Amino acid sequence: MSIAYETKIAEAINTLQELVGAKALKVTLAFSHQNEDAINIFLAQKAGINFDVFTLETHKLFSESITYEKEIEAFFGITIQRFSASDEQIKALEVKVGEYGIFDDIHLRKECCHVRKIIPLAKALKGYDGWISGIRIAQSITRSDTKLVEFDDKFELLKFNPLTHFSDEDVERYMRENAIPQNTLYAKGFKSIGCKPCTRAIKEGEDIRAGRWWWENPEHKECGLHLHKE
Repeated sequence: MSIAYETKIAEAINTLQELVGAKALKVTLAFSHQNEDAINIFLAQKAGINFDVFTLETHKLFSESITYEKEIEAFFGITIQRFSASDEQIKALEVKVGEYGIFDDIHLRKECCHVRKIIPLAKALKGYDGWISGIRIAQSITRSDTKLVEFDDKFELLKFNPLTHFSDEDVERYMRENAIPQNTLYAKGFKSIGCKPCTRAIKEGEDIRAGRWWWENPEHKECGLHLHKE
């Protein structure tokens, strides 16, 4: 049974108010330069909860994403905290992986994601009771089990996914109705945005996540941020 658009919005706000605000949890919100993250900031402010915002500086971001980050800070009146692996860790990774290693070996690609994303994410989440993410069931087969709230056993804290039941159309509609600024990469055919080497614009008829790690099988197309502990 499908859920009405207005019900999904109410569900998202209630989740934040009742499970974060009412319990006075210390939470931080992940900003990955995409529509979902901007909507989450909008909803969190609307819900009246206290929250911080962070992003992962992978040193492989699109220039458009960096510009968008500053635009979002100005639009919402917030400061986005930036986290990165150390210079030494980045240098060691680049020596091991090289320029094309991520395309030739999935283990090297995952190691790249681990250093550039997982290590700084651990720093970003330290000291918090929970974090807010923009993942949705509709995004991919690897996210079909997404729930509104779950325990992140990898980082040992709560994880809130307010947009769990939002469709692609719901996301676009909410951005439009609330005049929320959008990353200019969307207008260039990008529907899921990550690091520059691992992200491309999609073709008409392709799945929205088709442009992420496009050389890999769908079941492998995650960086590890949203996978459950094995």
